[in-house]
Amino acid sequence: LSCCEEQGSPACSKAPQVGRVRVQLEMQALWQQFDQLGTEMIVTKAGRRMFPTFQVGISGMDPSAEYVLLMDFIPVDDKRYRYAFRSSSWLVAGRADISAPGRMHFHPDSPGRGAQWMKQTVSFDALKLTNNLLDDNGHMILNSMHRYQPRFHVIYVDPAPNSHLHAQRNFCSFSFPETQFIAVTAYQNHRITQLKIASNPFAKGTQGFYLWWI
Repeated sequence: LSCCEEQGSPACSKAPQVGRVRVQLEMQALWQQFDQLGTEMIVTKAGRRMFPTFQVGISGMDPSAEYVLLMDFIPVDDKRYRYAFRSSSWLVAGRADISAPGRMHFHPDSPGRGAQWMKQTVSFDALKLTNNLLDDNGHMILNSMHRYQPRFHVIYVDPAPNSHLHAQRNFCSFSFPETQFIAVTAYQNHRITQLKIASNPFAKGTQGFYLWWI
């Protein structure tokens, strides 16, 4: 279970509607399998869905309060990588490219009441990754051959008229180290390709279709 990352001060200095929120990463064992190999996620001009899909279970919300859920992606470091096929490993290839302005992906069911979010798995299956700096579809813009950390954010929709004065108290952020990945335009590690094909429930057709979808 992941707790609010800002936790450290008494009561997390957060509103009670978010200070008690706990988030469980779904398919954690699968994420860990990918992480052990060095997870890769395809980025394309048109946008590509993530696999594994980022899914979480949430507890500790106020059932009657409203929340907005969203995700973003931050660079893990300031480096660019390349894959060394002889050693089957990722190596630092230089300084990172300039990043596009950060974007947020709002869950399409936002805002929703705590009772709604907690009763089922929250899935970000509509989220797509792109390397198109001019993308106007709202996809998450990432640089290929760079390492990223997905982050999940819970925002309490405070009905108080002056809520903007203490906005910092009304959200919590969560991240899971095993969901880090390197963005690629084509899979570099053949073991990642094999694991994606073997574990993708939608991979029912030809291998060419597998690789197109995942």
